[in-house]
Amino acid sequence: MGPQGRSARRFAFLKAAIGATVGALLFALGAVQFASDAMYAPSAAAHTFPRLVPERVGASVYRALDRIVPAPYVEATLSSYALRSGDADAAERYALQLPASPVRDELLGRIALARGRTQLALEYFLAAPDADAVESAAQELAVDSPAAGYALERLLQARLGLLTTHPDVVAQTRWQMGLLANRQAWREVSGSPAQNAWLRRAMGDFEAAVALAPLSERYAIAAANQADLLGERSRATSLFQHGVDVDPSSADAIAGLGVMALQGGDRASALAYLGRARTIDPDALMVRALERALR
Repeated sequence: MGPQGRSARRFAFLKAAIGATVGALLFALGAVQFASDAMYAPSAAAHTFPRLVPERVGASVYRALDRIVPAPYVEATLSSYALRSGDADAAERYALQLPASPVRDELLGRIALARGRTQLALEYFLAAPDADAVESAAQELAVDSPAAGYALERLLQARLGLLTTHPDVVAQTRWQMGLLANRQAWREVSGSPAQNAWLRRAMGDFEAAVALAPLSERYAIAAANQADLLGERSRATSLFQHGVDVDPSSADAIAGLGVMALQGGDRASALAYLGRARTIDPDALMVRALERALR
């Protein structure tokens, strides 16, 4: 065979090898996609293809992948699957193969919770941090003791601060702290130093939320109502005005200015604010409050 023939054969062999490699890669990618569809079938929309694929099929493919080429996303997916299937031991084995990360901590927290180890779960959720899980736990604690729920939220806030988390997430935590502080305040003796301390603490939390998320009208209104509760009319007016500046269509903030005007003896302005707020949302809480005050 001449040089040209040998060259042609080498080229044909190389082309076939490349074709086989590409084919194998496409097959592998297809298998992974198929397995992924199966693993996330429970969250897929009804009557879609993923809902038709048994989840156990995807789990089998992922287990094979884990044996061949272990990867964090494979182990995390298998851990979640095992947990959904009620196998906490397998879930823990896969989770412990993950590198230290928020995903690992969140999974270990869910596993601890499934085993009834609430305190350990909270430690993992705080380490992650999983703000939703911690806030849910804080609300459960608050049923019996708002102060205990507040203490847990404060730990979350400190953890988020250390991680330089996005200010909006920290603001949400400070707002929740303010709500819990108020709940504790109403459990104290009326007019007592303890009650006043909790009300002041809530004021600080609401204002911290405003400072962290100045474009949130909700936090401004919460802080304004707290200032009004404490008898600080000027401070409340400023915060309600901040709410209007942030969102000129906020019926609550506009009606809040009306409440402040009425407290200052300006009934005409209060009525004008009420008219503006009613056109936006006649069912807003502050609109209803101003209507009652004007009767």
